[in-house]
Amino acid sequence: MSTKSVAESVTTSGKQTVDLAQQTVRDLNQALHDQNKELTIAEWEVLNPKGEHNLAVGLDQKLKVDIFGPVGYYCAGMNKEADITVHGHAGQGIAENMMSGSVRVKGNASSAAGATAHGGFLVIEGDAGSRCGISMKGIDIVVKGNVGHMSCFMGQAGSLVVCGDAGDALGDSLYEVHIYVKGSVKSLGADCIEKEMRQEHLDELSALLEKAGVDEDPKAFKRYGSARQLYNFKVDNASAY
Repeated sequence: MSTKSVAESVTTSGKQTVDLAQQTVRDLNQALHDQNKELTIAEWEVLNPKGEHNLAVGLDQKLKVDIFGPVGYYCAGMNKEADITVHGHAGQGIAENMMSGSVRVKGNASSAAGATAHGGFLVIEGDAGSRCGISMKGIDIVVKGNVGHMSCFMGQAGSLVVCGDAGDALGDSLYEVHIYVKGSVKSLGADCIEKEMRQEHLDELSALLEKAGVDEDPKAFKRYGSARQLYNFKVDNASAY
């Protein structure tokens, strides 16, 4: 179905519905990208995603997009400004390289959620797989469940909040991400250490939990961060690189 057909099927409520049982991913993404130039339809709902990859990628407009069902790889990647909700599970790389806006996953997310993202807000209401927040550069991530191994690997800026447990090698080769974990941590990665939870961190964590709609006591969390021993090459640390 053409992009024109997508635009012509606006409901009387002003909300656009795209049914991927009848229309293609390309139709959907082109119709959403057309809003970058001129905003004519602010609210969108996507039906029957059935694990399709690359849904709602590269948006650059203040859109509200609800996707009803599971999504595949790289959903909501490179997002700017849009608020995207996945009412289901998400495959690898949800909100990868996001710049701003928000993404919420009502189910679980696979590996590399929020990878390399420079900004925006990602909430995962279930569990997240391995490498959650890998190389994150400014995004804030709240996971209501657990995260897998190597989460926040080489994280540079932003915050990762884990309300459950964290797997092996949390924060390996970390820069300046603030990591908060309520549950257990199986092991810390190279140069990641537990740090003092000061009032400024309790304030930051409280704000993140409130924004995510998560009812947790910030005082129940521990903070982790970089020991800053890998910033510059030191021959004594060669085995840790």
